[in-house]
Amino acid sequence: MKSQSGRSIVWLVALVATSAFAQLQVPRNDPALRDSAQMAPRPLPESAGVVSWRTLAQVDLVKENNRYSPRFSQDVQALADKTVKIQGFIVPLEAGEKQKHFLLSASPQTCAYCMPGGPESLVEVRLKDPVKYGFEPVTISGKLAVMKNDPMGIYYRIADAVAIK
Repeated sequence: MKSQSGRSIVWLVALVATSAFAQLQVPRNDPALRDSAQMAPRPLPESAGVVSWRTLAQVDLVKENNRYSPRFSQDVQALADKTVKIQGFIVPLEAGEKQKHFLLSASPQTCAYCMPGGPESLVEVRLKDPVKYGFEPVTISGKLAVMKNDPMGIYYRIADAVAIK
């Protein structure tokens, strides 16, 4: 099991890489870059009965006492402590073919060292039974925790989740 400081370092590296990537400027007149942007993976379509990633993205950062904290919309707050279904892509946090603890992402990973989005597009998941890692989306069900002051920067977490076939 990783130590708390080890997890902090992993999250810090991921956040720095994500923010550095977000600051890159793509020249609009470069056809090679424009074409590669068109090939980028697209998020999942919305499905009935599954929490929308657009809903989870309804969060703003507000500065409070020299610190930024998330401020969630009423739609997101209404999901807190409710059993929900979420569909997304597995971002492994541990080695191995079967995963019990991972991040569920709105978009597939395109680089092993890059996070596919910000904290509003990720849910930390702990499954009761492991699921096989793959590149296809998975649907999980469990009680959603909306994290207001998580030290790791996580906005959403589901523990004791189950994978839906």
